[in-house]
Amino acid sequence: MPRKSEGRQKIEIVRITKQSSSSVAFSKRRSGIFKKASELCALCGVQLAIFVLSQNRKKVYSFGDPDAEAIVNRFLEPNPGPPRSRTSQFMDLIRNANIQESYTQLTNVLGQFESEKKIGEELNKMRKENQEDYWWDAPVENLGLAELDKLKLTMLKLKEVAQKQAEMLIAYEGLWI
Repeated sequence: MPRKSEGRQKIEIVRITKQSSSSVAFSKRRSGIFKKASELCALCGVQLAIFVLSQNRKKVYSFGDPDAEAIVNRFLEPNPGPPRSRTSQFMDLIRNANIQESYTQLTNVLGQFESEKKIGEELNKMRKENQEDYWWDAPVENLGLAELDKLKLTMLKLKEVAQKQAEMLIAYEGLWI
């Protein structure tokens, strides 16, 4: 019988006090933020930079599209350089179109992978259920001690049921003679 879950639950946002749990959560959420930022860049064609400081404030993690340093320099330079050439703008358009196409292909392949993975899991589940349903069909030499005990008990129960049925049939036949 499949487990029934309560679905995604809303969790209360509180500071994690345990250091190891905090480190794991930081690592997972940092990569999640960077992944969402990458998706935003690919889908909308925006340029962005994200900087994350570790819990002990010793390491800085950054993500940027096209490059975090280039985006920061754009804001720090007092005089922006001359406008970019048409060729440069055209190359950026081509690059963004290629990124968008690659992202679409990646999304499609990931979707196919997930559906194939689910089908494989369902097939494995069905195969396992079939093996469990017909365990008595396996050669006796392949059964373990637990399966042999189960087989013995099942056969004894079957014998009892067959005897009772036979007795009922004999009694029933006796009524009609």
